[in-house]
Amino acid sequence: MLDPSLLIIRGIVGIVIGFVAFVWPGLTLAVLVGIFALYALIDGVTNVALGLSRSRRQSRSWPLLVQGILGIAIAVMTFMWPGITALVLIALIAAWAVVTGVFEVIAAIRLRHVLTREWLLALSGILSILFGVLVFAFPAAGAVGIAWILGSYAAAAGIILVILGVRMRRLAVVP
Repeated sequence: MLDPSLLIIRGIVGIVIGFVAFVWPGLTLAVLVGIFALYALIDGVTNVALGLSRSRRQSRSWPLLVQGILGIAIAVMTFMWPGITALVLIALIAAWAVVTGVFEVIAAIRLRHVLTREWLLALSGILSILFGVLVFAFPAAGAVGIAWILGSYAAAAGIILVILGVRMRRLAVVP
Protein backbone atom coordinates (compact mmCIF):
# COMPACT_ATOMS: atom_id res chain seq x y z
CA MET A 1 0.00 0.00 0.00
CA LEU A 2 1.20 3.52 -0.70
CA ASP A 3 2.39 5.47 2.32
CA PRO A 4 0.71 8.92 2.21
CA SER A 5 3.72 10.52 3.94
CA LEU A 6 6.02 9.51 1.09
CA LEU A 7 3.63 10.98 -1.47
CA ILE A 8 3.44 14.21 0.53
CA ILE A 9 7.25 14.40 0.79
CA ARG A 10 7.62 13.75 -2.94
CA GLY A 11 5.04 16.44 -3.65
CA ILE A 12 6.70 19.01 -1.38
CA VAL A 13 10.06 18.39 -3.05
CA GLY A 14 8.44 18.97 -6.44
CA ILE A 15 6.85 22.22 -5.24
CA VAL A 16 10.15 23.50 -3.80
CA ILE A 17 12.06 22.66 -6.99
CA GLY A 18 9.36 24.35 -9.05
CA PHE A 19 9.62 27.49 -6.90
CA VAL A 20 13.41 27.58 -7.18
CA ALA A 21 13.22 27.27 -10.98
CA PHE A 22 10.93 30.32 -11.16
CA VAL A 23 12.83 32.49 -8.68
CA TRP A 24 16.15 32.09 -10.55
CA PRO A 25 15.16 31.81 -14.24
CA GLY A 26 18.67 32.70 -15.44
CA LEU A 27 20.12 29.49 -14.04
CA THR A 28 23.14 28.22 -15.89
CA LEU A 29 22.97 24.87 -17.59
CA ALA A 30 25.15 23.38 -14.83
CA VAL A 31 22.67 24.44 -12.15
CA LEU A 32 19.77 23.13 -14.23
CA VAL A 33 21.60 19.80 -14.48
CA GLY A 34 22.00 19.75 -10.69
CA ILE A 35 18.34 20.60 -10.04
CA PHE A 36 17.15 17.96 -12.48
CA ALA A 37 19.53 15.33 -11.07
CA LEU A 38 18.46 16.08 -7.50
CA TYR A 39 14.76 15.89 -8.37
CA ALA A 40 15.22 12.66 -10.35
CA LEU A 41 17.23 11.14 -7.47
CA ILE A 42 14.70 12.07 -4.76
CA ASP A 43 11.80 11.02 -6.97
CA GLY A 44 13.58 7.73 -7.78
CA VAL A 45 14.43 6.89 -4.17
CA THR A 46 10.87 7.71 -3.09
CA ASN A 47 9.39 5.51 -5.82
CA VAL A 48 11.73 2.62 -4.98
CA ALA A 49 10.57 2.88 -1.35
CA LEU A 50 6.93 3.00 -2.48
CA GLY A 51 7.49 0.09 -4.88
CA LEU A 52 9.06 -2.08 -2.20
CA SER A 53 6.48 -1.33 0.49
CA ARG A 54 3.52 -3.62 0.66
CA SER A 55 0.65 -4.54 2.89
CA ARG A 56 -0.85 -7.88 3.70
CA ARG A 57 -3.41 -7.49 0.90
CA GLN A 58 -1.20 -6.16 -1.84
CA SER A 59 2.04 -7.21 -3.49
CA ARG A 60 4.91 -4.88 -4.30
CA SER A 61 4.26 -2.31 -7.01
CA TRP A 62 6.60 -3.13 -9.91
CA PRO A 63 5.69 0.00 -11.95
CA LEU A 64 6.75 2.25 -9.06
CA LEU A 65 9.87 0.17 -8.47
CA VAL A 66 10.90 0.34 -12.15
CA GLN A 67 10.10 4.05 -12.27
CA GLY A 68 12.24 4.62 -9.19
CA ILE A 69 15.19 2.63 -10.53
CA LEU A 70 15.04 4.56 -13.82
CA GLY A 71 14.88 7.87 -11.95
CA ILE A 72 17.94 6.97 -9.87
CA ALA A 73 19.83 5.80 -12.98
CA ILE A 74 19.03 9.06 -14.80
CA ALA A 75 20.15 11.08 -11.75
CA VAL A 76 23.46 9.17 -11.49
CA MET A 77 24.17 9.60 -15.22
CA THR A 78 23.40 13.31 -14.93
CA PHE A 79 25.80 13.72 -11.98
CA MET A 80 28.53 11.72 -13.78
CA TRP A 81 28.44 13.85 -16.96
CA PRO A 82 27.65 17.44 -15.88
CA GLY A 83 29.06 18.85 -19.13
CA ILE A 84 26.27 17.26 -21.14
CA THR A 85 25.03 19.37 -24.03
CA ALA A 86 21.77 21.25 -23.72
CA LEU A 87 20.13 19.24 -26.47
CA VAL A 88 20.99 15.90 -24.87
CA LEU A 89 19.84 17.18 -21.47
CA ILE A 90 16.55 18.33 -22.95
CA ALA A 91 16.00 14.91 -24.58
CA LEU A 92 16.94 13.18 -21.31
CA ILE A 93 14.45 15.27 -19.33
CA ALA A 94 11.72 14.64 -21.90
CA ALA A 95 12.29 10.88 -21.99
CA TRP A 96 12.39 10.66 -18.20
CA ALA A 97 9.12 12.60 -17.93
CA VAL A 98 7.34 10.37 -20.46
CA VAL A 99 8.53 7.14 -18.80
CA THR A 100 7.64 8.48 -15.34
CA GLY A 101 4.19 9.46 -16.58
CA VAL A 102 3.51 6.08 -18.16
CA PHE A 103 4.43 4.26 -14.94
CA GLU A 104 2.31 6.62 -12.82
CA VAL A 105 -0.70 5.94 -15.06
CA ILE A 106 -0.03 2.18 -14.80
CA ALA A 107 0.21 2.47 -11.00
CA ALA A 108 -3.08 4.41 -10.88
CA ILE A 109 -4.82 1.74 -12.93
CA ARG A 110 -3.47 -0.99 -10.66
CA LEU A 111 -4.58 0.91 -7.54
CA ARG A 112 -8.10 1.70 -8.77
CA HIS A 113 -9.56 -1.01 -6.53
CA VAL A 114 -7.59 0.18 -3.50
CA LEU A 115 -7.97 3.96 -3.78
CA THR A 116 -11.08 5.98 -4.44
CA ARG A 117 -9.15 8.90 -5.92
CA GLU A 118 -6.52 7.15 -7.96
CA TRP A 119 -7.24 9.64 -10.73
CA LEU A 120 -4.89 12.06 -8.94
CA LEU A 121 -1.97 9.71 -9.54
CA ALA A 122 -3.12 9.21 -13.13
CA LEU A 123 -3.35 13.00 -13.55
CA SER A 124 0.22 13.35 -12.29
CA GLY A 125 1.27 10.77 -14.88
CA ILE A 126 -0.60 12.53 -17.67
CA LEU A 127 1.10 15.82 -16.70
CA SER A 128 4.46 14.05 -16.90
CA ILE A 129 3.70 12.67 -20.35
CA LEU A 130 2.47 16.05 -21.62
CA PHE A 131 5.58 17.77 -20.24
CA GLY A 132 7.85 15.25 -21.97
CA VAL A 133 6.03 15.61 -25.30
CA LEU A 134 6.26 19.42 -25.11
CA VAL A 135 9.98 19.28 -24.37
CA PHE A 136 10.55 16.92 -27.32
CA ALA A 137 8.51 19.22 -29.58
CA PHE A 138 10.40 22.42 -28.66
CA PRO A 139 14.03 21.44 -27.89
CA ALA A 140 15.46 24.86 -28.80
CA ALA A 141 13.47 26.66 -26.11
CA GLY A 142 16.69 27.30 -24.20
CA ALA A 143 17.86 26.64 -20.66
CA VAL A 144 15.66 29.33 -19.10
CA GLY A 145 12.55 28.06 -20.86
CA ILE A 146 13.31 24.48 -19.87
CA ALA A 147 13.89 25.63 -16.28
CA TRP A 148 10.43 27.22 -16.25
CA ILE A 149 8.79 24.20 -17.88
CA LEU A 150 10.53 21.85 -15.44
CA GLY A 151 9.53 24.15 -12.57
CA SER A 152 5.89 24.21 -13.71
CA TYR A 153 5.81 20.45 -14.09
CA ALA A 154 7.50 19.81 -10.74
CA ALA A 155 5.22 22.24 -8.89
CA ALA A 156 2.00 20.98 -10.55
CA ALA A 157 2.85 17.31 -10.04
CA GLY A 158 3.96 18.14 -6.48
CA ILE A 159 0.66 19.85 -5.65
CA ILE A 160 -1.30 16.90 -7.04
CA LEU A 161 0.78 14.39 -5.06
CA VAL A 162 0.40 16.40 -1.82
CA ILE A 163 -3.38 16.49 -2.36
CA LEU A 164 -3.40 12.73 -3.00
CA GLY A 165 -1.30 12.05 0.12
CA VAL A 166 -3.49 14.27 2.32
CA ARG A 167 -6.67 12.63 1.00
CA MET A 168 -5.23 9.17 1.57
CA ARG A 169 -4.37 10.16 5.13
CA ARG A 170 -7.89 11.49 5.73
CA LEU A 171 -9.35 8.24 4.47
CA ALA A 172 -6.94 6.38 6.75
CA VAL A 173 -5.59 4.44 3.75
CA VAL A 174 -2.28 3.57 5.38
CA PRO A 175 -0.13 0.45 5.18
